[in-house]
Amino acid sequence: MSSLLHKYIDREEYESYEDFNENFKINVPEDFNFAYDIVDVYAKEDPDKVALSWCDDDGDKVFTFRDLKFYSDKAANFFQSLGVTKGDCVLLTLKSRYDFWYCMLALHKLKAIAVPATHMLKPEDIEYRISAAGIKTVVTIREDGVPENYAEVEETLGVSLNKIFVGNEDKEGWYNLREEVEKASKDFKRPVYDDDSVEDTSVIFFSSGSTGQPKMIKHSFGYPLAHIVTSHYWHQVVEGGLHYTIADTGWGKALWGEIYGPWISGSGIYIYDYDRFHPYEVLSKALDHKITTLCCPPTMYRFFIKEDIDSLDFSSLKHVSTAGEPLNDEVYYKFKELTGLGIRESFGQTETVATIANFPWLDIKLGSMGKPAPLFDIKLLNPEGKECDVGEEGEIVFDISKGYPLGLFKGYYNNEEKTNETIYGGYYHTGDSAWKDEDGYYWYKGRIDDIIKSSGYKIGPYEVESALLSHSAVLDCAVTGVPHPIRGQIVKATIVLADGYEASEELTKDIQNHVKHVTAPYKYPRAIEYVKELPKTISGKIMRKQIRVADEEKYREE
Repeated sequence: MSSLLHKYIDREEYESYEDFNENFKINVPEDFNFAYDIVDVYAKEDPDKVALSWCDDDGDKVFTFRDLKFYSDKAANFFQSLGVTKGDCVLLTLKSRYDFWYCMLALHKLKAIAVPATHMLKPEDIEYRISAAGIKTVVTIREDGVPENYAEVEETLGVSLNKIFVGNEDKEGWYNLREEVEKASKDFKRPVYDDDSVEDTSVIFFSSGSTGQPKMIKHSFGYPLAHIVTSHYWHQVVEGGLHYTIADTGWGKALWGEIYGPWISGSGIYIYDYDRFHPYEVLSKALDHKITTLCCPPTMYRFFIKEDIDSLDFSSLKHVSTAGEPLNDEVYYKFKELTGLGIRESFGQTETVATIANFPWLDIKLGSMGKPAPLFDIKLLNPEGKECDVGEEGEIVFDISKGYPLGLFKGYYNNEEKTNETIYGGYYHTGDSAWKDEDGYYWYKGRIDDIIKSSGYKIGPYEVESALLSHSAVLDCAVTGVPHPIRGQIVKATIVLADGYEASEELTKDIQNHVKHVTAPYKYPRAIEYVKELPKTISGKIMRKQIRVADEEKYREE
């Protein structure tokens, strides 16, 4: 059996980008459910088809679609025994354990809402997420102090959670996921709900903004089908091959390349659940497993080409892609020299699928995101709300006046105010800026707000500033991103010290360590500058742009 694409698109092949843009269409069944209509169909019609090739430093496991149906049915029965049902939010902090995949499918089968998140969350982060989404069930890894963080939050909030962990030893008050799944029945009956709809919420991702707490981005049960564009036409996954997107399951990028699109398109996925990112080991292990397509942030490509990878066997690799931050020309040329493959860029958000990309019919223009996907009517608007001329920078928006496109999020969960700040006037406003050349290629300029993109992570200044301000030496602060040759950007903190403190290397280290313990460690400021006052507007708002502009040349020179 080949892919299931034919069930959802009328044509698979196109003669040109123009043909693709004008004629591509996805047919969405009213009751579509990825777990039943993709995974279970493969399990019935091609049960031995490889879905997931997974490994860690101790060994390999291969899951066929028969296996995933078996485990997801048992997991669904287990979750159901805990009272999990349609519309319930379940938090998953599973890193890249293979359990993530059958848990996702189980939750889809129950019409529950999966809430993937990074395992690096601190108690304050967890507390916010549990409160904001009304979460009663959590599934987590056993390591890195994560279970203890959940227990602390239970006590702080005065709640009792269904706590489930993946690990080899029992823990009082916790369910052992693999033991419970093993005990559960393999016979699962699909629940029937009177109000079933493909528009129901299936997944929520928390995404950091430049101000305030992270927003809850909700996607519908139709969302996986929109990733046909992501995987088949941008990643260019191979039928019967293995696609590798390097991303922790707590990040939105995991859904772009680690579950939906590849499977619909007939490709298996490869996952390496590593403890630390070692470039040579990650790449060599992936190539040993004969991956056929690869997607990772530019930062990782930069790390790869600095390793001695000339002797690696790239013969299985057919296509490579990247997103998340600008791709350096030197990296592109060096990687192409080694592999013969040009890295194709794309633009998208946690709120979307791949929306602008270097599709297969397009010649690559280095630095360009490519051209819009056919699902979206994309425009660039200037500050006055007028469409931009060629070469004029403007905000990337989606025109939704003629219909709401598949693949665009359904708003911010339980936050109509934030939704209305983003979706208004017949447009979805991305908050990102770009310009378009005379050939219709889009060129990314930057985030209109202050999101920092470092090594593929998106970091909101507010969260780092909150952590900084909890240190006794910090009176006031502003967090911005500054250029970095390897990471793209690093977090910089501009700090006004409280009385009685003086700037020193020792204090800088102490502040950095403090941030690492208060919030996720990757957010800590690698650069710190001490000033007497911050630039602010007359209303008291910090002028981060002024700080960024002053730092731009300084840090590029360094």
